[in-house]
Amino acid sequence: MKRAHSLKAEKIEQLKKNYPGNLFPALVEIAETYDGHLYLVGGSVRDCLLGVHSNDLDIAVPHSAIDCAKTIIRKLSCGTFVDISGPDDEGGRVVVAGVQVDVAEYRGGAQNICEDLRYRDFSCNAMAIPVQQLAGEHLSLELIDPMSGLEDLENGVVKHCPGAFTSDPVRMLRGYRLCAVFGFTMDDATTSAVEQHAPLINNVAVERIGSEMKYIFESPRTTQTIRAMGATGLLGALLPELYAGDGVEQPGFHHLDVLGHCFLTLEMMEKISADPASFFHGDAVAAIEQYLSREGVVRCLKWAALMHDIGKPETKKIREDKGGRATFYNHDEVGVAIFNRLAERLRWSRADTRLTGALIGMHMHPFHLCNVQREEPLSKRAALKLCHRAGGDLLGLFLLAMSDSLAGSGEMKPEGMEEELEVLLHTVLRIYEENIKPVLSSPRLLTGGDLIAEFGIEPGPLFSVLLSELEIAQVEGIVVDRESALSWVKMFMEENQTGD
Repeated sequence: MKRAHSLKAEKIEQLKKNYPGNLFPALVEIAETYDGHLYLVGGSVRDCLLGVHSNDLDIAVPHSAIDCAKTIIRKLSCGTFVDISGPDDEGGRVVVAGVQVDVAEYRGGAQNICEDLRYRDFSCNAMAIPVQQLAGEHLSLELIDPMSGLEDLENGVVKHCPGAFTSDPVRMLRGYRLCAVFGFTMDDATTSAVEQHAPLINNVAVERIGSEMKYIFESPRTTQTIRAMGATGLLGALLPELYAGDGVEQPGFHHLDVLGHCFLTLEMMEKISADPASFFHGDAVAAIEQYLSREGVVRCLKWAALMHDIGKPETKKIREDKGGRATFYNHDEVGVAIFNRLAERLRWSRADTRLTGALIGMHMHPFHLCNVQREEPLSKRAALKLCHRAGGDLLGLFLLAMSDSLAGSGEMKPEGMEEELEVLLHTVLRIYEENIKPVLSSPRLLTGGDLIAEFGIEPGPLFSVLLSELEIAQVEGIVVDRESALSWVKMFMEENQTGD
């Protein structure tokens, strides 16, 4: 049955403003060659109804989708064509003026638009508007809605179309992406279908998985979406490395097993990145907000929070010399190796792999320095080493440490841990501004060439050791100019030669 609604024309007028002014007149002309059977469909209609700006436009036609796409280019006298045909369906993409127009034939051999819409993924994406109605002025337009998508959209419900997940398993992820981006809720029948078909996700190209996960991790609802995916088994099928921590108990610093702790760390990271001023204070807040504004940083921070302890299951040992307590020595380093294999499998970008892996590998450093800070003031040497290792992601490291700390509330957890971390961050930032930055922003007092010319040292590992220790001496104020630098190197060499 063809179910239709009256759609206020203002919605379409707003939609048309998002695209080149000559695009819709061209589509209306082309629609005539299809006897009016040319439709706006899918996400384009959904976003129009939601009032969401989009640079994509989805078009459905009964046949000859590639010819239709090429005709759009001819009528616009510009644009780039891309063949996006699948094994069973023909499709063409037009990229013009920053807009992407996808033209596809009716799916699954459908004979009309209502049949085509029933083959789509979710009811909220199974609506269509006849393009011919975009000509002239109308008080209202017909919305073709065979799956009651408008009602589901108004209620914020994600409801799958029949056979959606067996036809294309990536749609399971897309459903959760809709929940994450728009704040929708998946209905019970769709959740049950995901549970049934979750293993099929491993038949999907990893690039498509990555695209959907990117939207989820860039949304403000990552945690609730990831937890929902976990409850259906879909997340476990995607990330078995994470689920190795299920049931792995931890010492008294924690109140959750490794998997539960990772979920809670993600939740804390999402809260901190959304409102850093509630967790940090003073000058650090502005610096953190600027850091979080960098492309991809929040996404990688969330991934690092979720995956930071994936090395624990492999490194767990029950130590009788520690009263039968579980230990996880070097879980950070092992975790990096596991994560790098995961990132390679999922074909992550080098930038995201580097940042997320680096944070996982460093996440224990602030806690080690907090232990030192309880006994004595933080040394400039320790601050410099931390700044060197963290580089431009020092703030990200402390955001991860704060999330990690907030996610642990066992009886053995030191009191005031979060306050200690914030004090440590301010101390490191102060030392950086007062002592480290002036050294790093100035020319080296001595170079490798100087070591050869002045001391006859052959190039090798000693070079980097000497220059690194000399930099520390500068930061500590022991060395202040070239003369004192030469004297320091001479003394360093003498001490190392005599073994003192």
